[in-house]
Amino acid sequence: MDASLEKKIADPTLAEMGKNLKEAMKMLEDSQRRTEEENGKKLLSGDIPGPLQGSGQDMVSILQLVQNLMHGDEDEQPQSTRIQNIGEQGHISLLGHSLGAYISTLDKEKLRKLTTRILSDTTLWLCRIFRYENGCAYFHEEEREGLAKICRLAIHSRYEDFVVDGFNVLYNRKPVLYLSAAARPGLGQYLCNQLGLPFPCLCRVPCNTVFGSQHQMDVAFLEKLIKDDIERGKLPLLLVANAGTAAVGHTDKIGRLKEVCEQYGIWLHVEGVNLATLALGYVSSSVLAATKCDSMTLTPGPWLGLPAVPAVTLYKHDDPALTLVSGLTSNKPADKLRALPLWLSLQYLGLDGIVERIKHACQLSQRLQESLKKVNHIKILVEDELSSPVVVFRFFQELPGSDPGLNAIPAPSAAASAVGRERHSCDALNRWLGEQLKQLVPMSGLTVMDLEVEGTCVRFSPLMTAAVLGTRGEDVDQLVACVQSKLPVLTCTLQLREEFKQEVEATAGLLYVDDPNWPGIGVVRYEHANDDKSSLKLDPEGEKIHAGLLKKLNELESDLTFKMGPEYKSMKSCIYIGMASDDIDISELVETIAVTAREIEEDSRVSSGKHDRSGSERNPGSSGSVAEGKRGAASGRGGVTADPRGWIRAELVFSSTSITKRKDVQPDGRLPGVHGTHVCLQSARLGGHTTSDPHRHSHQTEASRPEAI
Repeated sequence: MDASLEKKIADPTLAEMGKNLKEAMKMLEDSQRRTEEENGKKLLSGDIPGPLQGSGQDMVSILQLVQNLMHGDEDEQPQSTRIQNIGEQGHISLLGHSLGAYISTLDKEKLRKLTTRILSDTTLWLCRIFRYENGCAYFHEEEREGLAKICRLAIHSRYEDFVVDGFNVLYNRKPVLYLSAAARPGLGQYLCNQLGLPFPCLCRVPCNTVFGSQHQMDVAFLEKLIKDDIERGKLPLLLVANAGTAAVGHTDKIGRLKEVCEQYGIWLHVEGVNLATLALGYVSSSVLAATKCDSMTLTPGPWLGLPAVPAVTLYKHDDPALTLVSGLTSNKPADKLRALPLWLSLQYLGLDGIVERIKHACQLSQRLQESLKKVNHIKILVEDELSSPVVVFRFFQELPGSDPGLNAIPAPSAAASAVGRERHSCDALNRWLGEQLKQLVPMSGLTVMDLEVEGTCVRFSPLMTAAVLGTRGEDVDQLVACVQSKLPVLTCTLQLREEFKQEVEATAGLLYVDDPNWPGIGVVRYEHANDDKSSLKLDPEGEKIHAGLLKKLNELESDLTFKMGPEYKSMKSCIYIGMASDDIDISELVETIAVTAREIEEDSRVSSGKHDRSGSERNPGSSGSVAEGKRGAASGRGGVTADPRGWIRAELVFSSTSITKRKDVQPDGRLPGVHGTHVCLQSARLGGHTTSDPHRHSHQTEASRPEAI
């Protein structure tokens, strides 16, 4: 190119200039290209997360990362969580997921044959084990997904033009889904969201109120609802019955419900933990009736202790086209491979292993139920359900003068405040009991739940936890022993709560705080002189006083525990008093709190130098105030009086564990060799002698001059 340029341009100077310009442009272009490449690398490395940069991570580093994510870093505190007992059957189930990924790489024909065989085998085995003859199976990860597909099938079956006209058909005749009031929370909303139906399509069927279990569906009321819907031009579509309710394990009258559904052409679906007992040799008639329903959902994973296995919905329908359009069947091999982990696990366990695990769980529940029947103050909610493998119990105690049925069902004749107060007290104690038992016996798999009528209860459902946690009979015995060991604390605390409330309300300077969620004796707050009682905002001076009070109370020789709250820092500080293991003197406890709080308040004022010497100046050793004494006297409970000069002498002698009484006090209240009267306060161990409090007893005192003290 340089030679051609020289031939075309005769002037050598111009030719040289053109050559130099070309070289300069090339240098600039090369420099710009290098800069862009470097900037591109920086931008790329900045956008890509660290683990993906470079040539990738080795297998050891990846597994180490997974381990840290699962169990936390080494520096973190270990958390007490339930560790699933995987066992060999669990490894077989986990192997199924890896094997499924490998099988999906086979050629289409081999994959089709293998997946069809796996699906048909698993379906046949489950139908035989759980007595559901000639059924089909749909395997799904989400437990409720199967019911949503069944609802689609019911819609397609009852609305023939639904495929063509869509929701216009539903608008002309609205479908109705019937769910029990005891159904698991959120089920109706989930179905409406999945089906695109409005919430008015749901009908909540109440449970029995007079006859039968209060957690069973009221069949007579259901029939009335169905007739009313038909008269309004609606189409009763599907009914969800329970073979073991989510809360307490009660079984609906499935046989009677089946008759109602056949009469009105309604699809009957059954779900619940009690369906597991269909695999046993003896099955109650109420559960056995579920084998005649149109569909049922099983959860073999927790029943058999198998991790990562799908739930199964068994159903009966003759039209493969409708099951396909409803999503219950699929031609995709990947969908059929969902059954592979269960296919492997069922073969590994065998029929004997399956029955043994379910039978063991039922025996654990029976063992606990029989043991708890012998324990006082423990009420079992499912005593009449012999077929239920769920045990629900709660602590109760009939206080003197209370309604015997108050702990179970609030009596209409009782005062609303008394009923609510006693209900909240029992709920808080049962919540505490459940949490204690969960910590002491983690292998029991207990859960704490709130029921609408009964209140807070503790649930033992071994079918859902025993195979996973490896619960044994010894764990049940330990659970019963722990319940018995906690009963004295519960009974004592419940008896002292009302007395504590009355004593606090009768003591000047103390305010009773009603916290229904606190299981201890009660909550109290000290109202200092500058306390704004009309405001609940944070009070720095009160917080300082309560912090000092908490420290002093924890030094007492007592089994009581004290803490400062509440958790919400925008509220004023309070002292929370814990559970009582033995009988204590509540009046002395309250008096100790009041005296100690006043002492801390006075010491704080003296140290800060904020007291007024003209009228409210206190003696350097004083622990009471004229204002406090007048307030106690005005309340009708007596107080420390003073002469016109306004001086009193009150002396507190503290030890590390108690407030002791001066032994050298004379009968008239004077100390030997000292002019004036000294008010001496005693607060020995809780449960000891009566304490003298200037706010409870009036003492005529002779004022002493500051010079004489």
